[in-house]
Amino acid sequence: MRLVISSIVALLFLVGCGMENTIDEMSEDVNPVKNRQKEPVDSELDKQLGYVSYKKEEVKLDEENNHGATMDREETADLITRIILRNDGFEEVATLVTDKEALIVYEKNEELTDEEAASIVNKSAMSILPSFFDVYVSHNEQLIPDIHSLHNSTTTNENYDNTLERIIKEMKKDPQGNEDLNESP
Repeated sequence: MRLVISSIVALLFLVGCGMENTIDEMSEDVNPVKNRQKEPVDSELDKQLGYVSYKKEEVKLDEENNHGATMDREETADLITRIILRNDGFEEVATLVTDKEALIVYEKNEELTDEEAASIVNKSAMSILPSFFDVYVSHNEQLIPDIHSLHNSTTTNENYDNTLERIIKEMKKDPQGNEDLNESP
């Protein structure tokens, strides 16, 4: 009987130590986006094109009317940020994607004018986002903590709208990079 109890206690001790190590490892992952390991890409699959073709009678229209597209906002923000940083002149970029806006704050060097940087950032975001999105950009680095404060929010949080509107109002003080979009060719 003592042998059974000793075995159970030893097993619980080992499981507890293993859990403590797992918790310690998880707590080290402070920024899951920066520390996330990308899954290995299948190079053949990555080279393939995407193609779909349907006939009207093949699609159940009632189901399609209730079918909505979804977007991983964190992945979208990650992609926008990485694309902007590929351009010369940018040192840091923070991106927040909501259900209908993208807020992008960046640190640039002196190689770019404010207008050039805003244009690059705006066009980069617009190339990825659906056309109904509003894009707001700013080189005011002091806004990075402000948009960071919303990263764990949801659109249903009480202060979400007020905070978002305050940040957007502040961002609009800087060039938005969409001035050349309104010009006629």
